[in-house]
Amino acid sequence: MKKTLEILGFILTLQGLAGIVHAVTGWFRYGVVVRHIGFLDGYEVYASIVLAVLGASMLIASDKADAWSGTGAGGGPGAGAGGRTRT
Repeated sequence: MKKTLEILGFILTLQGLAGIVHAVTGWFRYGVVVRHIGFLDGYEVYASIVLAVLGASMLIASDKADAWSGTGAGGGPGAGAGGRTRT
């Protein structure tokens, strides 16, 4: 799950940033997927920003998914004495 979120997040962030760079400079003409979606004509910049933010949030979620699964360095919510914390 973590790897899938990382890969999708990276691709979405890359596409969003490439779309923004294309809108500003005209580079990455063929590498931007948003340009080729017909119903987004005129809204490419906004769609690229949404893709970049969505991809970044997926990358953040992939780090959190590792902690939630209990396999991360912190142990996650199920670690310790039955998932309870001592105070």
